[in-house]
Order: sequence, then C-alpha cells, then structure tokens
Amino acid sequence: MVMGEHAVLHGQWALGAAVDKRIHLELQPRADRQVIIHSALAEYHSDLDQLEDHPNLSFVLKVITLMQPQSGFELTIVSEFSHTVGLGSSAAVTVALVAALMAWHAGHASLDRRILLATAHETVLAVQGRGSGTDLATSVHGGLIAYRMAQREVIPLPGLWPIALVYAGYKTPTPVVIRHIAAAAEAAPALYDSLYQLMGDCAEQAMAALEASDLPGFARCLNMQHGLLDALGVCDASLADIVYRLRGMDGVLAAKISGSGLGDCILALGRVEPDLLPYEVIDVAMSDRGVEIEFVAC
Repeated sequence: MVMGEHAVLHGQWALGAAVDKRIHLELQPRADRQVIIHSALAEYHSDLDQLEDHPNLSFVLKVITLMQPQSGFELTIVSEFSHTVGLGSSAAVTVALVAALMAWHAGHASLDRRILLATAHETVLAVQGRGSGTDLATSVHGGLIAYRMAQREVIPLPGLWPIALVYAGYKTPTPVVIRHIAAAAEAAPALYDSLYQLMGDCAEQAMAALEASDLPGFARCLNMQHGLLDALGVCDASLADIVYRLRGMDGVLAAKISGSGLGDCILALGRVEPDLLPYEVIDVAMSDRGVEIEFVAC
C-alpha cells in the first residue's frame, strides 16, 4: 500500500504497488472430491463437499466455497516472503487461487481481470466484513496503480520507483485497526470525514505528480499522507521512530506508514541504509508483474 490507507474505505483514491516478492500457487486436479493443501501456514486435507474450517486458511477455503470447483484438487502454496510482514500475502494468495480456479474451469489462461478482482474482493468481504480491495487490485494488475473502491476502478500509473520497507517487528490485524478508528471517529465524525477528504486530495495530487514524472512532488505527498495517518491515530512510537530515522538519510525522499498502521511496515521512497537502522529492512522493488497463469502438462 503506497497511499490512501483507510480513506479508500470512505470513497477516496488509494495508490498501491506490486513488488518483486511473489507467491507461487500450483493447482493439480484430482479425480476424487478431496482437497489437499500444502503451505507454510498449514497442511490441510478435507472433503470438497464438507470443507473443515482452518484458522490459517480462511481466505483459501472461502474462495473454494464460493467458486465450487468441479472436483477435488491438490494445492501447493510457496511464498518468497514471510506472511508476518505487510506485503499483502493474503491478497496475493486469494487472487492467485481465484485465477487458478477460473483458468481451470475455462481451460485456458486468458482471464477477465475485472471478474477476477470482483471475485477476490467478494471473498475478502465474506471473510472479514470490510476491505477496500487495493491490495487485490495491485496483485491482479501489477505495477503502480490508483484504485477507488466503489466501482473497483483501476488506473495504471507511470514509473517503478525505488522503495524499501522497514518492519516494526509486530503488526495489528487490519480489522482491529479499522475498529479502533471507527470507535475514535464516533467522538468527532466531522473531523474524521475532513481527514479522509484531505487524504483523498493528497492521493490525487500524488497521481498528478506521477503523471508529470515529478518525483519530489510525489515524495511531498507521501510525507503529508503520513502526517494525516498520524492524525487518524494509527502511528505509534515505533513507527514514528522509523519514519524520522529514514527521513534523516540522504538517500530517502519520503517515509510513511504502509498499510493499516499500529505496527507492520514503513515505506521509504529512495535508498535506505540498513546498517543505520535497528529494525528489519525488507529489500523490495516495485514490479510491473501482476497475476500470471501457466498450464503445465503432467
């Protein structure tokens, strides 16, 4: 998540970027009704017609329930990054599985990305009640995008800019953060509405800066967006420490919360010096690759 966290749930634009750390999902059809899943989060075996719940596979199992595949299958999920850091692993797995099941049903790898995004978003809403779909849209399309939730609008944006992520060492689940903000907003709803509008205005200025290849202007918007997230109440002491350490580096143009906040990651625009930070630096780069399908002969 690049910009627009939380405000995107209130009709504003958000910006997201795909990164070069990927999730690989292999689906092998079976002749029976058994569903077998291999992943770092769980080893799972159940009957397609009576799927047993598993707390670590809620998105995967909801996709299977909603899409009703024609037979059982064996699924192997391998990630190039840890699920503990905020790189959108749940979104990537959800998109990959929806795409695999769509391709299996159709018998070819050509996908309608609008239907893919809609199905993946419906899955997330069924599991956790709320979610903008920005991370899903990024997984579907790749690259740097602008996204608005109402019609699942996606606008590709130019440039693959240098970034890094710094992990705080802990994270708060997104639904918990959303409830925290909602509770705080009850005391001052008009002020929170104004914050969301300012965040949306900031995102639109960032979009214009990117279209004009104005990197300093984009950086200014990122820094301002962090201040608005702080006002929203999702910046804690550790995140603030990371932000100001990063902004003190010569090679960093901007630093802000990435994701829902209250832990997880800070996004840096520019070149980070890992040796100067007492936090984990995640080496990532923006990538123009979204979801990809390949049929393999057995």
